Amino acid sequence: MKKETKTKDAKESTKIFAKGLCWQKLLIIFIIGCLFGNYYEMILNLVRHYLRDGSIFWEVRRGFIYFPLSPVYGAGAVLMTLAFAEKNYKWHQILVYGAVLGGSFEYIISFLQETFTGTVSWNYTKYPLDINGRTTIPIMILWGILCVIFIKLIYPYLNKIIEKIPYKIGNTIAKILIIIITLDAIISFTAVLRQTLRREGIKPITFIGEICDKIYTDERLKKAYPNMKIPKRNVKK
Repeated sequence: MKKETKTKDAKESTKIFAKGLCWQKLLIIFIIGCLFGNYYEMILNLVRHYLRDGSIFWEVRRGFIYFPLSPVYGAGAVLMTLAFAEKNYKWHQILVYGAVLGGSFEYIISFLQETFTGTVSWNYTKYPLDINGRTTIPIMILWGILCVIFIKLIYPYLNKIIEKIPYKIGNTIAKILIIIITLDAIISFTAVLRQTLRREGIKPITFIGEICDKIYTDERLKKAYPNMKIPKRNVKK
C-alpha cells in the first residue's frame, strides 16, 4: 500500500495543473476577470466623481452579494480565452472580433438581466452610438482593445503561472472555489428575483422565498447593488 501511495504521489507531482483550456484554468481566469472588473468599475467611478465635483466616492460595484466579483468581466475573460487563446489571429483581427464578441455579450447579458429580474445594471442611452442602451460602439471598441491586451500580453504569462501551481493543491483549491462561487451566484440571483416578485406583489410559495424576503431585504440589496435600477419601461404606473 505504501509503495502504491508513493507511486501515485510521484505521478501526481509530475502532472501539470490546469493544462490546456480545462475548467480549472478557465475558473481561475474567470475569478481574475471578476476581480479586475469589480475594482476597475469602482476606481473608474471614484475618478468620475472626483473630476466632477472633487468628492471621494467609493461605491460597491460587484455582481455577487458576498464576494467582490463582477461576473460580466469574468465571463468576458473566459470568452476571450476560448475564442482567441489557441488561435493564431493577428492583433487587428482580435480587435475586430473581440469588439463584436464583447458588445454582443454585453447586450445579451443586459437583455437577460432585464427579462428575468426586471432590473438593469447599466444604461447607455445617453451615450453616443448606443445600441438600445445595452452597449455602444465605443464600448465595443474598448472590448476589442481589452481582447488584444489580454490575449497578446497578459494571457501567455498568466497561463504559465497557472500551470506552475502544484497539481494536488490546485485541484483542491479549484473545487472549493467553484462550490463557493456557485453558491454565491445562486443566492445572488435568487435574492434579486425575489425582490422583483415582491415589487409585483407576489408572495413566496416556498420556504426559500420566505428566507430571501427575511434576509435579503430591499435595503440590503440596495447596499449590495447600488447601481442596479428598474428601467422606466418596467415600472408599473
